[in-house]
Amino acid sequence: MKLNRTVSSCLRLPSLLKPYSSFHWTTTMATTAKNVEGMKTVDEADVGISCFISQLPGFRGILKQRYADFIVNEVDIHGNVVHLTSLDLPPEMDVKEEDKNKSSDSEPQNYTSAIESFKSISNATDAERLETLINQVTSGTDEISLVVLDPSSDKSMRTAIHNFVKENFKFLVTDTVDGPDSTSKCIRVRVNSGAHNNRGNRSKKRKERGDKPFDSRGSEHWPEHVGKFLRFHLYKENKDTQEALGLIGKMLGVQPKSFGFSGTKDKRSVSTQCVTVFKQQASKLAALNKRLFGIKVGDFCRVKEGLLLGQLMGNRFTITLRGVVADSEEIIKKSAESLGKDGFINYFGLQRFGSGSVPTHHVGAALLKGEWKDAVDMILNPRETERHVVNDAREYYKETGDIDGTLRQLPRYLVAERAILQCLKKCPGNYLQALKGIPRTLRMMYVHSYQSYLWNNAASLRVKKIGTTQVVLGDLVSTKVDAATKMVDSLTSEHKENNEEALDCDQVDDTAIVDLPAERSDLVKVASIEDLEAGTYSTSDIVLPLPGSRVIYPSNDNAEIYHDLAKKDGISLTDSIHGVKEFSITSMTGGYRRVFQKPIDFEWELLSYTDSNKPLAETDLDRIIMTVDKVGSAEEVEDESMNSDSNPAETDLKDQTERKEDEKDTGNPNSKQTQMALKMALTLPSSCYATMAIRELLKTSTSVAYHKTLN
Repeated sequence: MKLNRTVSSCLRLPSLLKPYSSFHWTTTMATTAKNVEGMKTVDEADVGISCFISQLPGFRGILKQRYADFIVNEVDIHGNVVHLTSLDLPPEMDVKEEDKNKSSDSEPQNYTSAIESFKSISNATDAERLETLINQVTSGTDEISLVVLDPSSDKSMRTAIHNFVKENFKFLVTDTVDGPDSTSKCIRVRVNSGAHNNRGNRSKKRKERGDKPFDSRGSEHWPEHVGKFLRFHLYKENKDTQEALGLIGKMLGVQPKSFGFSGTKDKRSVSTQCVTVFKQQASKLAALNKRLFGIKVGDFCRVKEGLLLGQLMGNRFTITLRGVVADSEEIIKKSAESLGKDGFINYFGLQRFGSGSVPTHHVGAALLKGEWKDAVDMILNPRETERHVVNDAREYYKETGDIDGTLRQLPRYLVAERAILQCLKKCPGNYLQALKGIPRTLRMMYVHSYQSYLWNNAASLRVKKIGTTQVVLGDLVSTKVDAATKMVDSLTSEHKENNEEALDCDQVDDTAIVDLPAERSDLVKVASIEDLEAGTYSTSDIVLPLPGSRVIYPSNDNAEIYHDLAKKDGISLTDSIHGVKEFSITSMTGGYRRVFQKPIDFEWELLSYTDSNKPLAETDLDRIIMTVDKVGSAEEVEDESMNSDSNPAETDLKDQTERKEDEKDTGNPNSKQTQMALKMALTLPSSCYATMAIRELLKTSTSVAYHKTLN
């Protein structure tokens, strides 16, 4: 889907503009992000983010002062923006399950003929006993006895009886018991309890399930003509995707693998996305709306296939920057117009490298070098930026080495840490095995973040040496072949792997790297003199590689930085120093990423406000409430969503605490003074970070630590 790019006119609010030194703000406050309250955090310069496209001065603006200032709506694979539009259950939405225990051979007359045949391999007495048992089963009586047939020393006859019962009476099972003497055995016949609760072939089903991207367990009686997946729109406030689905799954009694989704969304936001769940009734999900806190589900429909990671075009963002202060309105206007016209450098944002004091690319470097113990230590060691309860647990383990005691203290959302400790408990000192105990999607994130670190530095070098306005000889460009644009965009979209377990979503973003298929290596080429003379390519076609075995590098100076930086870290991009393939760049195919990205359907406006706690943008739930005919019903919907006292047993205590902190942070003594906000709406491909677009506007750090100082 190709969307038009537009820039809206700016509302004139000259009374809100104040004299302000943008240079002083950028140079002094950016350093504050590095050490907030004495705590070390990852800064943009540490991960190669250092350049801008425009030379315009920046201005002050607070990102995510409230989580409702950052609204994310998924754009599905067909280009449709996903909204929560209805909480109602569509008529006849629930599936009427078929009772497959009822079959033609469940009628008594059919069993009569089978019993007559049974007499030919046994005797009349055994046939009468078997008939009595069958009548008990078919009549539905609660008192069902087992049957022991006459003793027999003929093994071939006993085998024939076993096979006959198995083929003709599937609700019965047989086994062999000792007879009255040492030469004979008796066959025992009883009701197959597994026929009713599906226990009989459980291990077989587990093997068949294997690595399917969803939990294939569910009702055995699902009609063949009905889609086995229920698709719904998930609306959530201040929760990450895994956390929300984990809570829903717990209420439904299903495993995380039952759910499918295209990508994770920022936690500190209000987001709406598509989700699928395997063989579930819509009424069960709709009923959860009264019990869920900060989560709503709706817009139900049946589909044949579940969603997989990466099956989306991108995201539509509605972002409000509060407390905007600039030297003049003209600076804001020109900055917004420049962003819409020229875009931004398509860096991997800080989310890619983790929110803690230990960047994920440092762990990735240790893995690539085969330093397994160092990698484990970096994941487990205390971190200054974490909450006390988490840091205390880390300190406890470092001092005592008590795994059980540490596991009791560590929150369950720290998936990597808990997985490592559980493996070390079983195999002390086996650090490689402990690392492999981390869910694959999560453990590969560490190596992918190192690739992103190299890419960011290469992008900065390209901008510093060449600029942002032209394609030069030796640049890598996406070729002008059918579907190339879509393919290059998808090369760095969500990782299309099984969503096996919940991830540590404070460290995982929704733009993991997808390996480059060998057959699509023709999607990029090195720009030649002929290409430059013909003007075949523009700056929007320039790409840079994510290191791997199947990528090519630019034929100019940009290629050197990849190898130079890796060499400084003791890493070779062409040889592996260990034999563990998944932690080796030479075993990864690699990929490509666009250097420059323009926002799609970009709109912006300046707003004035006096109440810092008042929302400045409508959420999907706000629109639902406003469209409800009866005021009482609307209030009921609102109360169910926002009342923190509703069913506290189902409420996440951590979420309540963070919600209260969010409200507390926004309160300030000047909240009644007139302030200015910049509200923007833009669509970005799934491989892009909205925070990098904001950085291009403000010319300041996008780190959480920095923006907390602005409150």
